[in-house]
Amino acid sequence: MRKPPKFNPDPFTYHQEIELEITSLTNAGAGLGRVDGWVVFVPFALPGERVLARVFRNHKNYSEADLVSVLNAAPERVEPPCPLFGSCGGCQYQHLEYVAQLRWKQQQVAELLQHMAGLADMQVEPPIPSPREYGYRSKITPHFEKPRPGETFPIGFLRFGRRFELIDVPRCELATERINAALPEVRADIHNRAAEFRKGATLLLRDSGTEVYNDPADIITEQVGAVRLQFPAGVFFQNNPFILPLLTSYVIGQAKAKGARHLVDAYCGSGLFALCGAAEFQKVKGVEISEASIEFAKKNAELNGITNCEFICADAAEIFQDVQFVGRETAVIIDPPRRGSDEAFLNQLIAFGPACIVYVSCNPATQVRDLQPLIAAGYRVVCIQPF
Repeated sequence: MRKPPKFNPDPFTYHQEIELEITSLTNAGAGLGRVDGWVVFVPFALPGERVLARVFRNHKNYSEADLVSVLNAAPERVEPPCPLFGSCGGCQYQHLEYVAQLRWKQQQVAELLQHMAGLADMQVEPPIPSPREYGYRSKITPHFEKPRPGETFPIGFLRFGRRFELIDVPRCELATERINAALPEVRADIHNRAAEFRKGATLLLRDSGTEVYNDPADIITEQVGAVRLQFPAGVFFQNNPFILPLLTSYVIGQAKAKGARHLVDAYCGSGLFALCGAAEFQKVKGVEISEASIEFAKKNAELNGITNCEFICADAAEIFQDVQFVGRETAVIIDPPRRGSDEAFLNQLIAFGPACIVYVSCNPATQVRDLQPLIAAGYRVVCIQPF
């Protein structure tokens, strides 16, 4: 095979095969090993394994290689339940038993705290596992590209290691069984109407717990503990409903642990944490810059008969302007998108001065980054609990 024209031949030639011991696991699921001190990342290799790998790229201070074969397998290696694992880019850990996955994710969070926030002595609690290891995702969004006349085409997700190539996914082991039951009909409809599409598209399959919705504007109802929430099928909502009662209960418990009288749910969306925590506080305010989300949050308060909860559509530059609570009597929950909170929001949060901040995150790296200005402002981390 011809090497890429810009291939850097140092320290390995293109497609050179090397043997190495895997000693660690990255948060992207790649095994990490060294050859004479030089770091090599090998996807789908596990710590404790000796592997044969084929180098395809050398960077300034590390290399990337494909896994050719496992010479000595780790005891935690298991057979992936999905036949597409390794080809589909949707998940990275199916070859690692679940208990070991939790242990490594705990360690990854601890390493981020140490290297990015200087909190080497901060203990990360053992992760609270999902009640379902598979079949837990209540939303998937398969894609397809513009169909070519007379040709079959994949409907699925990006192929592992590719930026544009899709792999056909007739079934997803992470999705709920209800979604997988609906998927063949949705796929058949797209294939039958192939001539209608002038470009590719992204599909939606969202499981409400009773049926699967395909229209992003459809209104679904989600039950979280004693709280019923309604929102459009296409908006963001936690995609593992089976762990949500555990998560919300823990978050609310931490928010009230310091004796705060009031609660502010920033990034409140349709009101998940505000409404789940309303019974534990005298007054609650949900704050959100999306007017549409605020309208659903207000309707959800009415739906649940909750009267001590107010929702405010706020300007991003003045998030806390209409929050009249005293900061030292208030707990604040923040659940930002994957990119984390921006500097302007964190400055406003610090200026408000809550007694307690509970930061929920789906991206530990941006969360740990955001801890730094909070620590500099005088806050201290008291607990790190992965779910």
